[in-house]
Amino acid sequence: MLQVSQRTHYGLRAMTELAKAYGSGPRSLAWIAEAQHLPAGYLEQLAIPLRRAGLVENTRGAHGGYQLARPPAQLSVGEIVRALEGAIAPVECLSEDYSAGSCALEVGCLSRPLWQRLKEAIDQVLDSTTLADLCATLDPPVCVSEQAPGAGGFVSLTFGGSKQQNPCSVGSEAPAGTAPARAASG
Repeated sequence: MLQVSQRTHYGLRAMTELAKAYGSGPRSLAWIAEAQHLPAGYLEQLAIPLRRAGLVENTRGAHGGYQLARPPAQLSVGEIVRALEGAIAPVECLSEDYSAGSCALEVGCLSRPLWQRLKEAIDQVLDSTTLADLCATLDPPVCVSEQAPGAGGFVSLTFGGSKQQNPCSVGSEAPAGTAPARAASG
């Protein structure tokens, strides 16, 4: 059965937590672990490939931790999955390291086109979905931490008639006098 690995699931949950906190400064792995009910030791292992892929940045020290390297709207789920797992390949013959001719049934294989279409569909969904898109499924659709972030990188949005800021959006400064939106973490 095709199933997302625990590594990818936990990694994406950690990244959405960082997306919600975007613009608020670094968050410790312990903070992320508590917010997402994940084992902190496991998050340490996941942070390494995410950092190497340039998706997160870390800061050392008492107020250190991790934060997204780019705005949530500029980070695709596909990038995260590939950083944690490598390329998507539902069958061996579609993997990046597959040697042509390795399968005796390669020529005339009737199922390979199905797996190729599946791979392309999965890649398209993952690559066209950003962390900001995932945060937009919150009610209300904002990405914020429990601490109000600074004004940099915010776009003014209207939700139910009241203006709020969405730190997941790419772009300009918030208009003067616009207060950041707040939502409970978790």
